[in-house]
Amino acid sequence: MPNIKSAKKRVLVTAAKAAQNKSERTSLKTAIKKVHLSVAEGDNSKAGQAYLVAQSSIDKAAQHGLIHKNTAARRKSKLARAVSGM
Repeated sequence: MPNIKSAKKRVLVTAAKAAQNKSERTSLKTAIKKVHLSVAEGDNSKAGQAYLVAQSSIDKAAQHGLIHKNTAARRKSKLARAVSGM
């Protein structure tokens, strides 16, 4: 454990940010999984709606620095191909 006051604060801030990032990452994965499940079920309208939600959450994750912008583009492209290939 740190002894210096600023180091103690950094530990607390880092833990809080890590928890927030984990929450955002989990919701991002859930949105992507919903698209894949909709595609697997063959429900075109449901897949389209899920894709829009996933696209938005991927963009937000890239904007906040949670994932790299090229990773975001690759994931959106992969999802779009899956939805349009139904």
